[in-house]
Amino acid sequence: MTHRPADADVQCPRIDTTSFSTRALPANAQVLAWRKRVGHVVDVLPSKQQLAEGFSGNIDFYAVNGMAFSDCRTDAIVLDRSVARVSTDSRRDYVFHLFLEGDAGNVAGIRKKRSAVDSAKGIIAFDMSQPFHVDRPACRVLSLFVPRTFVDAGLPDGASIHGRVLPLGSPLAGLILDHVATVGSEISRLDADGATVALRASAELLVAGFRKASRLTGADRAAIQAAVMRRVRRFVEANLHESNLTPTHVINALHLKRATIYRWFEHEGGLGAYIRHCRLRAAADELVRFPHLPVIEIAYGLGFKSASDFTRAFRRAFSMNPQDMRARAIDLQQILAPS
Repeated sequence: MTHRPADADVQCPRIDTTSFSTRALPANAQVLAWRKRVGHVVDVLPSKQQLAEGFSGNIDFYAVNGMAFSDCRTDAIVLDRSVARVSTDSRRDYVFHLFLEGDAGNVAGIRKKRSAVDSAKGIIAFDMSQPFHVDRPACRVLSLFVPRTFVDAGLPDGASIHGRVLPLGSPLAGLILDHVATVGSEISRLDADGATVALRASAELLVAGFRKASRLTGADRAAIQAAVMRRVRRFVEANLHESNLTPTHVINALHLKRATIYRWFEHEGGLGAYIRHCRLRAAADELVRFPHLPVIEIAYGLGFKSASDFTRAFRRAFSMNPQDMRARAIDLQQILAPS
């Protein structure tokens, strides 16, 4: 269903709404129908039991002015946004998941501290330009998709919140959850302007919550840290093909304090892990962009010493080897190509 402005000649924002449920479908078609319904965002990996016995899922979806909101209830499910998918499609927004029932379950495919817990109990954020894998129990979840420009404007190092959880006991989490739950209960009755205001306020609260959780509380200190982090990230991205790109080289070249930079990149697994991951992400993109270029040439060009070292690191990061990722990307390009 689509709500249109009364005066068709006036250019007003429009809220597009859709609803979908597997309830009326045959049991053996339910999970595949769900996979198709959400496949523009993330891949669903169905189990044999779901394929044979059925899958319960329903979703109400609203999109207006560049933001989207959904209220979704499902059985246990495995969701995957692989590096092949990221390197193939063009989604680059952020999504915040808020659980009214259940939780995010086990999240993999993200860079995090070794001490971080596996199960996500709270509000979780994903950067759609980075891969992730979620093994999620039955739940009811509210999801808010926010444009990259909006999040990055309020949280300068926005990419660092990928896979991060705002714990339910944190100061703003309860307020945010109550606000977004209220929006979810009212959005079907709002016009486009009202929905825009409500979703924007939700996005602002979420950004504020993750900014506070990232300890960016003092304005001056936050601005300095964000500026330095951006500088380091730009330097790494610009020098990925240089064989001498190491944490020591970055710190010396930018005249930074080693202890400070190591602490700031702790949530990424360390600066060395961040550099390695950036090289692997660049390799994934090049595997797609240059399908006839030998894998070993891509590996050597990004500083890996051997094909075996590259393959092991790639498989460890993305749960597939480079050749399989390239083949998967080619299949996805055909699936996602306009008909």
